[in-house]
Amino acid sequence: MKRRRLIQSAALALCPASCEKKLSPPAPFATLADLAAMLQAEQATPQLLVEHFLERIAQIDRSGPQVNAIIELNPASLELARDYTYDLRNGKPLRSPLHGIPIFIKDNIDTADAMHTTAGSLALRGHKPARDAALVTRLREAGAIILGKTNLSEWANIRSPNSTSGWSARGGLTRNPHKLTHSASGSSSGSAAAVAAGLAPAAIGTETNGSIISPASACGIVGFKPTVGLIDGTGIIPITHHQDTAGPMTLTVRDAALLIWAIGGILPFDLPPDALKGARLGVLRKQSGKHPQVLALFDAALVKLREAGAIIVDPVALPNAREAGGLSWKAMLIELRADLNAYLEQRGGDVRSLAELIAFNEKHRDTEMPHFGQEFFEQAEQLGSPEIIAAGQEARKMARQLAGPEGIDAALKEHDLDALICPTNDPVGMINLKTGDTNERVVSTPAAVAGYPHLTVPLGLVDGLPVGFSFIGTAKADARILALGHAFEQITQARVAPALIAG
Repeated sequence: MKRRRLIQSAALALCPASCEKKLSPPAPFATLADLAAMLQAEQATPQLLVEHFLERIAQIDRSGPQVNAIIELNPASLELARDYTYDLRNGKPLRSPLHGIPIFIKDNIDTADAMHTTAGSLALRGHKPARDAALVTRLREAGAIILGKTNLSEWANIRSPNSTSGWSARGGLTRNPHKLTHSASGSSSGSAAAVAAGLAPAAIGTETNGSIISPASACGIVGFKPTVGLIDGTGIIPITHHQDTAGPMTLTVRDAALLIWAIGGILPFDLPPDALKGARLGVLRKQSGKHPQVLALFDAALVKLREAGAIIVDPVALPNAREAGGLSWKAMLIELRADLNAYLEQRGGDVRSLAELIAFNEKHRDTEMPHFGQEFFEQAEQLGSPEIIAAGQEARKMARQLAGPEGIDAALKEHDLDALICPTNDPVGMINLKTGDTNERVVSTPAAVAGYPHLTVPLGLVDGLPVGFSFIGTAKADARILALGHAFEQITQARVAPALIAG
């Protein structure tokens, strides 16, 4: 042990985390902003926060309800928290609003430390990345404490059409904290469930099409998919670089904006409480589904939006949505093969290509494929000819055009809108590993294919299960979308703590 660590350990032994000002753990479901304020006011220490969340994980995730959101804890988190506590007590200033605060990251985001990065697969367990993902570097520079990795739908739900969201061979099954018998959705299942259950104030998820938006809305938290390219994707296990992005999963929109600042390297967003005043919002009725209770919650929210000064245009048509989605899927499997091969080759290890991954899964079928197969992987592996790649490039180009300029942008321009809105999802179904996901309505494809920002904010509960409210905007309108969502959050206050019950 280094001399500095010996001194710190001795100092902290004489004065434990709660001794100086009779500190107490944070309130249940304290936000990032709450915890930052506590640290700034010396009402808490990083050590106290890490100890608090580790205890909660032991009580809720590892035992008790057994949400099973966490695939791996960071063995260095408590030592780092003690270092930060020592530094702060000795006059070193906070580096940022995230300094000393524990957060989780999804297990498809590289870390060059004691933790694994596996996308939930046993195939990557034996070889760790050599470098941190770009966003992890930014989190560490900000002083955030990475408490661990969250479980996910294995390979971010791109292995099989019969998959169960929230299940991976390495991590098992993540459950919805609101009803443990029901899906947490995916693929950022563990990130959503961890934040919803209060295991940490925030997590980083990733999305290609719905993997932040769907689990966030299903678990009753805020999820934000930023404009593709706003967050450096280096070091994230890919599906397609045309749609892949990391994004925050938090208790509040303000916390989401704080994380976007940290991992995106941009100035903090201004979130005025009156952002809805005069805002023109277009209702996507065709994407809103037919669930009567969901629509009742949505229409009640529209009343509140009008009272806050928003101008509601209802309905608004979204051109070319089906065509864009179909073309995107055609391109995606082709891009998956190329992008995943490139990632696996540079990472090294026993599995260095999609073909080798397919072979590994076949060899370990009992553990890797006890519930569903790898049909999408097998299809993608056949899509490597120059002719097919050229067709995929043309499909991608057309998909982006139809979803963006001729889709979302056309709808916004026609009605001079600031954003498009709709209920994000219908309540999720029960978990059934034999039959896979029940595939309830969720709105994600238009913004995902266009690469545009999409925010979901809690709308309420239907039969004890959360539904969300979506704000979708044009490229690089991230600040405006977050401001609208923050103002909406203030007038609705719809987030509900989970029941953590069996059904």
